[in-house]
Amino acid sequence: MMTSTVSETIILPVPAATIAAQASVGERGVTSTQFSAYVAHPDGVPKGALVLIHEVWGLVEHITGIADRFAAEGYLVIAPDLMSSIGIEAQVGLELHAIRKSTDATVRSEGQPRLRAAFAGMNAPEFGTWALAALGECVDYLAQQPGIQNRIAVTGFCFGGSYSFALAAADRRIRAAVPFYGAPPETATVSHIVGPVLAFYGETDTDLIDSLPEVTAAMQASGIDFTAKVYENAGHAFFNDTNVVMYRADAAADSWQRTLAFLDGALAA
Repeated sequence: MMTSTVSETIILPVPAATIAAQASVGERGVTSTQFSAYVAHPDGVPKGALVLIHEVWGLVEHITGIADRFAAEGYLVIAPDLMSSIGIEAQVGLELHAIRKSTDATVRSEGQPRLRAAFAGMNAPEFGTWALAALGECVDYLAQQPGIQNRIAVTGFCFGGSYSFALAAADRRIRAAVPFYGAPPETATVSHIVGPVLAFYGETDTDLIDSLPEVTAAMQASGIDFTAKVYENAGHAFFNDTNVVMYRADAAADSWQRTLAFLDGALAA
């Protein structure tokens, strides 16, 4: 049963070692020494905690709304803003998303230089290192909250799905992962995942579907409880109800219920 929630925005520091490492590579490094995060609190004692990782468009209202939905189901949720570190605040993310998904070919074409410039920093390895350090700080925050007792999971979408896999491989405190249409971690790090993984895909998301047999084999070889659910007539971003082109209501509703059931089992005390 859904309950009322309370939300807040907090500021977390980036570890000093990460700041020093980023500074050592000059212009390639991420200069942000702290980041903000949206925290949604459940009403009463939480049944567990979630790191919720946004899409490439940043911490937009669609994501904070999902955080509120999870909190209404009894979870303490932290949704970090990772993209502001490279200049993609929420409003910028919405503008970029509008360009990418525009039905006007001229808008899409003329917007390509802006899209390439905006996302250039995200493709640098240094950003990945910074982002994982920031996500580790999110796990630290959750682990310190009353009632959590190390019942921490991660979920995310697209960019956030990829980083859900990555965080699960990087931090053994993650008890379960629910990546939505995310790219998996490097094969060499798959064995570091300690909890079950429930991954969602759309059948027309070709690149991810083509790689799924290899991902499944790597998970099985490492003894990981891995479940992949592929939705017919759905593609990338099928959960995002602000994307009128890709949203699939049936797949979104089913994956939501499967996620709740999975988390209830994986984070049971």
